Amino acid sequence: MSIIGIILGVIAIGLFIWLRKEQQMDNGLHAAEVDHIHQGMNAMMNDFNNYQIETDRKIAELEKQLEIKNKSQNKKMEKHLKELPFIIGKVVGQIEFSQDIINRKK
Repeated sequence: MSIIGIILGVIAIGLFIWLRKEQQMDNGLHAAEVDHIHQGMNAMMNDFNNYQIETDRKIAELEKQLEIKNKSQNKKMEKHLKELPFIIGKVVGQIEFSQDIINRKK
């Protein structure tokens, strides 16, 4: 019986050592995997931050362009509004002149 106990004890110790080495190897693989995941997440975070910054810059540039175009359109509209009475007077004058010519022929 003592021989069987010793053999079982040695087998148990061998299994324990083998399982411990397997666990250490698995822990190492998991640690490497976690490091790769961490690096990937940091890369994604940096890409997203750069995307946000780039998008904010583009939005600011578009807002500036829109404001410039809006001011330009406002200036054109103001110019036309200032010229409008003159143009209307000119057209009305031509219509009155035409009416005078038509009335003279009758």
